[in-house]
Amino acid sequence: MADSSFDIVSKVERQEVDNALNQAAKEISQRYDFKGVDASIAWSGEKIEMRANAEERVKAVLDIFQSKLVKRGISLKALDAGEPQASGKEYKISASMEEGISQENAKKVAKIIRDEGPKGVKAQVQGDELRVSSKSRDDLQAVQQLLKGKDLDFAIQFVNYR
Repeated sequence: MADSSFDIVSKVERQEVDNALNQAAKEISQRYDFKGVDASIAWSGEKIEMRANAEERVKAVLDIFQSKLVKRGISLKALDAGEPQASGKEYKISASMEEGISQENAKKVAKIIRDEGPKGVKAQVQGDELRVSSKSRDDLQAVQQLLKGKDLDFAIQFVNYR
């Protein structure tokens, strides 16, 4: 019997992020506590730009955006938000969505699978993803449970389960 396998990836669906951003922008434009503070959130190339006239307001914009991401099933580990920076009379936060598993993070995950996972499970790095294979599908499911229980500092998804 052939080996079963799945891939571990770190991807974010751009459309879901777009929807969360649009919902956050709509809420900011409608909320009474954001009236007259020039608060906004929008794409700026590949980054997400949040602006307001006070540091706590721009943090509140970030908080609203984070809550919308969570409601859409996007892990906050994929969001890389900077600190508020003063720019003239306003404050800005630039954020980006992290995608792909770096080589060092892939090696960390492979080591966890080797050390704590079931015997006979192989993990190999392929670009910005990790392929996990085994003869037993039960072992693969055990690996998924093991990784879900770990507190990794990046978002992971399991795809191409065969």
